[in-house]
Amino acid sequence: MKKFLAMMFALVMILSLAACGNNNDATTDEDGSNDAVTDEGGSEDSGDSAESMVYAVEAGSAGEEVANENGFAINSVGSQADALMEVQSGTSDAAIIDSLMAGAMVGEGTSYPDLVVTDQKLTEELYGVGCRKGSDLASYINMVFGEAYADGTMMDIATTYGVQEALIEQEASEFTPSETDSDVAYIQEKGTLIVGITDFEPMDYQDENGEWIGFDADMAKLVAEKLGVEVQFIVIDWDSKIMELDSNNIDVVWNGMTLTDGVMESMECTNAYCNNAQVVVTK
Repeated sequence: MKKFLAMMFALVMILSLAACGNNNDATTDEDGSNDAVTDEGGSEDSGDSAESMVYAVEAGSAGEEVANENGFAINSVGSQADALMEVQSGTSDAAIIDSLMAGAMVGEGTSYPDLVVTDQKLTEELYGVGCRKGSDLASYINMVFGEAYADGTMMDIATTYGVQEALIEQEASEFTPSETDSDVAYIQEKGTLIVGITDFEPMDYQDENGEWIGFDADMAKLVAEKLGVEVQFIVIDWDSKIMELDSNNIDVVWNGMTLTDGVMESMECTNAYCNNAQVVVTK
């Protein structure tokens, strides 16, 4: 009798535990994944899912491209800095920006201390400089990259702006001038290297005196110095960068530009010089 009662008690306990398990709010997919959203602290997040959020992205950027690939609802704005402002003001739920910019602009001691870089990395990317298709300027910049990396100048500039961990080693490269329609000769003749940029710390941004500084800005200044010309920075609509190049309004796009397939098909690009990723920023 006692043995029978013990067996009945054990059965009741098993049924009770099963009922508790079925009352768990989290659901499990067929592949075994849990639908509950967990934050970095391990607690479940009852906020919006990725599918219902609106992501601020820079028009024409890699962030916009990856957002479209994922089917996200987007709010296209003029720059990545504008995307952060959208999140800060609450007009977008999140922003998709470059990890290098996020490191400089988001978190304690930055321009956006109340924003958070999530651990969601959407892409792995490479930065390069874009010139007109067929331009020999890309070859010239590769030569300067190789020299500047070898003598430590490139690393010193990277360290100044906190991007040294992302820097890619540059091999020695010889300049191969075009026999006809040389962009390098054209730039030297007019005496100015016109650089198309957007406001993008730590790559291109203005100091308290209004001077353009940053890793890309300083490297562009170095190339202009080697060419024996002045440098001029022009803020462009990033979505129109190829048109700006082809119309000779600018000579080069140098602003943390991701080497996407579309970019490399439309421009003559330099060797990659920095690693990057697209990350999600929320409030």
